[in-house]
Amino acid sequence: MDKNNKNYILFIALSAALGGLLFGYDTAVISGAIGNLTEYFHLTPVETGWAISSALVGCLIGAFFSDYLSNRLGRRATMLITAILFILNSVGTALPNSFTMFVLFRIVGGIGVGIASMVVPMYIAEIAPPKRRGALVGNYQLAIVIGIVVVYFVNYFIALQGDAHWNLNIGWRWMFGSEIIPSILFLVFIFLIPESPRWLLQKGKSEQAVAVLEKINAPEDVAQVQSEIQNSLEQEDKGQWNNLVNPIYKKALFVGIGLSILQQLTGINAILYYAPEIFKSLGSSTDASLLETSILGVVNLIFTLLAIKWVDKMGRKPLLYIGSAGMTISLAAVGIFIYNEAVGNYVLPFLILFMASFSISWGPIVWVLLSEIFPNKIRSLALAISVFIQWVANFVVTQVFPSLIENQWLKDNFNGAFPFYLFSIICLFSLLFVWKKVPETKNKSLEQMDALWK
Repeated sequence: MDKNNKNYILFIALSAALGGLLFGYDTAVISGAIGNLTEYFHLTPVETGWAISSALVGCLIGAFFSDYLSNRLGRRATMLITAILFILNSVGTALPNSFTMFVLFRIVGGIGVGIASMVVPMYIAEIAPPKRRGALVGNYQLAIVIGIVVVYFVNYFIALQGDAHWNLNIGWRWMFGSEIIPSILFLVFIFLIPESPRWLLQKGKSEQAVAVLEKINAPEDVAQVQSEIQNSLEQEDKGQWNNLVNPIYKKALFVGIGLSILQQLTGINAILYYAPEIFKSLGSSTDASLLETSILGVVNLIFTLLAIKWVDKMGRKPLLYIGSAGMTISLAAVGIFIYNEAVGNYVLPFLILFMASFSISWGPIVWVLLSEIFPNKIRSLALAISVFIQWVANFVVTQVFPSLIENQWLKDNFNGAFPFYLFSIICLFSLLFVWKKVPETKNKSLEQMDALWK
C-alpha cells in the first residue's frame, strides 16, 4: 500500500472519529455545568441525576435503532443524521427556559451519541486494512478522550470569564453551546469521506464499492479484498436474530456483551461525570476541582495514544491484563485512603493511575474488539446489541453511584469508600474474564472471525 492510500485511510478514520469526539464532548460537558444548572433550575437530587442520565436514555434509543439505520441508509448517511442531532442538541441545551426543554435536547444529543457509538467504529473497521485496524479503530476512543479533555478545559476557561452570578445565569449555557463548533466540523467532514465498500457491495453497488476499494488498497489487492468481502456477504442471510441461537454466535455475543458491561462497571463514567464533585467532597475548591478533573483528562489522552501505538504490536489481551491490574490496585488504594480519611494529596495520584490504566486498555481496546470480534453473519446486529447493553450499564452506574456515595448505612460502615472497593473487585473480575473468555484478534481480517470462534 502506497503512502497516498495510507494517508487517505487515516483521513477517513479521523473524519469519522469526530463522531467519537462529540461522544466525549457531549457526555462530559455536563460535569462542569451541573452545579450551576442545579441551582438555576432549583433541581432536587433526583432531578440532578436525571439531568445527567437523561442523555443516556437518548443513547439507549440511538443504539437500539443504529443497526436498522446503518443497514438501511448506509454508514455515511447514518453519521450525517448524528451530526444533525448533535447540532440540535448544542443549540437546544444552551437556550432552554425550562428544565423539561433542557432534558428534551439532552435526549436528542444522547440519540446522536448512541447511534455514533455503533456506526463509527464499525465504519472505520470496514474501511481499515487488518494490520492497521486496531490503531485506526483506536482513533475512535482517542477522539472520545480528546472530546472529554477539550470540554474539561473549555468548561474551566468559561467558568473563569465571570463571577458566580454570571456562571449561574450565563456560563453553563456557553458550556453547552460550545458543542456546536465540533458538530458543524463533523457535518462538513462526512461529505468528504466515502461510503463503506462493504455496505456498497451488500447493496449491489459494485462499481461504487470498487472505486472506494481502489482508493484505500494497493492496486494488486483490490480484487482479492473485493472477493473476500463478496464471499463473506454470500454467507450472510437476513435472519441475523435466528443466527444468534447458534452456539458459536452466542459465544461471540456473550463476550461482546461481557466486554461492554465490564467497561462500564470499572467505574470510569462515575469518575468522568462526577470527578469535580468527588474532588469538592475531598476538600478542593470549585476552580481547583475543575483543574484536577482536567488533569485526569490529559492523562486519559496520553495513555489512549499509547494504547493506539501498541494495540497492533502487543495485541489486545496483554493491554487488557495491564489495565485490569492497574485499575484494581488504584481503586482499592483510593478506597483505603478515603476509609481512613487520609485524603489530602494521596487520592489524586491513584485516580491518575486508575485513569492511565483504563485509558491504555478498557477504553480503546473494548471498542477495537467490539468492531472486529463478531462473525459476519451477526456483526452489525451483535455490535448494536452490545452497544445497547453498554449504555444500559452506563445508565445504571450513573444513577446508582450518587446513592452509593450518599447512603447513610454505607457512610457509617465504609466512610464513603464502598463504591471504590466495589469497582476494584469488578476490575479484578474483568482480568479473569479476559483470561478465560476473550480471544486474541491481532492481525486477523474481519472475514477470519468466523474461524476464530469455531
